[in-house]
Order: sequence, then structure tokens, then C-alpha cells
Amino acid sequence: MADFAQNFINHSRSLLLRNYLPRIERCVEQLNDEDLWWRGNPQSNSVGNLLLHLTGNARQWIVSGLGGEADVRERDVEFEIGAAQPSGEALLRLLHETLIEVDIVLSQLDPSRLSEVRRIQCRDDVTALEAVYHVVEHFSMHTGQIILLTKLLTSRDLAFYKFKSGVPRETWRP
Repeated sequence: MADFAQNFINHSRSLLLRNYLPRIERCVEQLNDEDLWWRGNPQSNSVGNLLLHLTGNARQWIVSGLGGEADVRERDVEFEIGAAQPSGEALLRLLHETLIEVDIVLSQLDPSRLSEVRRIQCRDDVTALEAVYHVVEHFSMHTGQIILLTKLLTSRDLAFYKFKSGVPRETWRP
């Protein structure tokens, strides 16, 4: 069971840093500041808002919830319209720094503690496994939204795969 738990932690770390982050970086590099903060309607989020939201969520659930740091998240600010609008470069730097902190916490997480219950986001019943799983699935969902928004705004193929002899090769991994 310990191998399974450690594999879960290792795979989660890889998805966040080696899969989702590089794809998000490729998207943000394609967008100007106007596109970064574009919303299709007031009920939708911009790529910039999604980056702030991913940063806040990962920090709250992993860095604070599992790592013991103070929870300083102001979730509503992540979605404000007309709030300060940092550049794509600044948002990527913040997201990258947060994911490095997340990776450190996960690298130090003892697999035997995945079933321990924590208090996260006003809930008293979140296991460490649920916290990790939540952040990974949450990142996946919003990464897909960022990809879709980028394709809609730029009308570009983001070329995440190259096909040579019919075999796909991932191009987003460092």
C-alpha cells in the first residue's frame, strides 16, 4: 500500500509541475494583456482570473492545509472584475512559485499520512489524499478552460503534440 500511496503523491507532483504548468505557460505566452483579462460575459472568468484562482486554491489546500502555513487566501478577490490586473509574466511567476511550494510540501508528505483528516476551507473532514486529489483535478479542469480560451482568443494551434510516424510526442514537457 505504501508504494501505491507514494506513487499517487509522485504522480500528482508530476501532473502539476510537468504537465499542467507548461501547458498554461504556453497559453499565457500567446496572449496579450487585453486577451489575458478578457471575459466572454460577467459570469465567466478570464485567463488572468483563473491563474489567480489556481494559485489561491493550491496555496490554501496544499501549502496551508497540508503544509501548515497560514491561510491568507481571499478567494473573492481572485474573481473580481476591474481589480488589479497583473501581467501574464507576473501571474506565471506567482503560479510557478506557488507550485514549487506545493511540490516541497508534497515531497515531504509521508504517504502513511494520506488518510489523516485536516481542516481546509472551513471543512473539518478533508483527508490529505482528498486535498491532493482536489488540487490536481481542480488544476486539470481550469487548465482545460485556459487552453480553450487561448484557442478561442488566438485562433492558433497550441501544438501540444507532434506526430512523427503516427506516434504522438508531447511538446509541452520541459
